[in-house]
Amino acid sequence: MRARVFVTLKPSILDPQGKTILGALRSLGYGAVQDVRQGKFFEIDVAAGSAGEARSLAEEMADRLLANPVIESYRVEIEDPGRT
Repeated sequence: MRARVFVTLKPSILDPQGKTILGALRSLGYGAVQDVRQGKFFEIDVAAGSAGEARSLAEEMADRLLANPVIESYRVEIEDPGRT
């Protein structure tokens, strides 16, 4: 199964890289862009017996390594190739 982990800064945390990207987009003519928050994205293939087990493993990895819980939050999505 494939776990997708999206890590973003918490809303209360200043995002200087996002502000830089916002400025660059506006200078390229994308004036409609109101705000940008940058983050990290991970795709992790895991051998798991169920989607629940895959989610649990991905959340554990995010808690222990992928996200800094002080300044970041994360969201996990599970793709089960056996289900269509």
